[in-house]
Amino acid sequence: MALLFNLILAIFIRPGLSESPPRVRLVGGAHRCEGRVEVEYNGQWGTVCDDGWDLKDVAVVCQELGCGAAKITRSGALYKPPASNEQPVLIQGVNCSGMEDTLTKCKTDEYVLECSHEEDAGAVCENPENSFPLVPESVQLVDGPGRCQGRLEMIHRGQRSTVCKAGWNLRAAKVVCRQLGCGKALLTQRHCNKITQGKAPIWKSQILCSGQETDLQHCLFRPWENNCTHDEDTWIECEDAFELRLVGGDSLCSGRLEVLHKGVWGSVCDDGWGEEEDQVVCNQLGCGESILPSSKARKSYGLGAGRIWLDDVVCSGEEPSLEFCLHRLWGYHDCTHKEDVAVICSNSVLDSDT
Repeated sequence: MALLFNLILAIFIRPGLSESPPRVRLVGGAHRCEGRVEVEYNGQWGTVCDDGWDLKDVAVVCQELGCGAAKITRSGALYKPPASNEQPVLIQGVNCSGMEDTLTKCKTDEYVLECSHEEDAGAVCENPENSFPLVPESVQLVDGPGRCQGRLEMIHRGQRSTVCKAGWNLRAAKVVCRQLGCGKALLTQRHCNKITQGKAPIWKSQILCSGQETDLQHCLFRPWENNCTHDEDTWIECEDAFELRLVGGDSLCSGRLEVLHKGVWGSVCDDGWGEEEDQVVCNQLGCGESILPSSKARKSYGLGAGRIWLDDVVCSGEEPSLEFCLHRLWGYHDCTHKEDVAVICSNSVLDSDT
């Protein structure tokens, strides 16, 4: 059964490695630089088979984790608690030269065959105190027009630090915007201008994120010596927190759709709008299932006034929020208010009956 499970994983998971950057961790050891080797592919953590596992492979893991030199190889089965039966063995036949900077750059077998958790690989690296990178306790954007735009600062033990633009990318910016409860990340500026440069110390850890993490603490941090100056301070712009409402109806769950952008409420054009988009709105508002509004009902909510913020919105129906759907740039449209979107959700019917 385990063999069949691993064959399925090999066929369906391994081809998608490029879709989500993998990560590595050591589990069950006395410190973070020792333990059973686990890797993450597309959001799933699994173990590494020890077939061919040697000190060169361990050296790459130690390098990737910023843990100094490799000390010894060790069976991952020794570390408790052991990997569960539901956790797959994702890699077999690892063959590193020892010079790679990540485990994913090493050669591996194409498939995982006949390898159980009793053969999990382990690793022990040096654990010098100075090998531990700083991990921020919180982050903030400062000196911008609002909390969702500004110079990035990390906060560790009450000390604020600016972040050098070297190595910073949109994946990490996405995590910051998510952590702050803002909208999508916009990488419009890579560094601060003279007016918005910081004066605090410059952060000493390199930050590596997949872009899917809920906050920066779940990203990988490596010790990093750099020659950055405050001319290279990172500036981030996120969209404002995405808010929407239904207005003109008998309840909060029916009416003309409006979204908030830059502090101004505006309507949404119905070009391409359909059932999937309706459902995302109803889900986001906690209003139950969507009900297709009649033209009469649509007109009863009245015409919007002012800005038309969104046009050509495309959703799958599974998004948790309208902000994850595709759309034109904010404010770009070819519509009039006669095309404003109206939405009716099932909870509005219940409200009207009570």
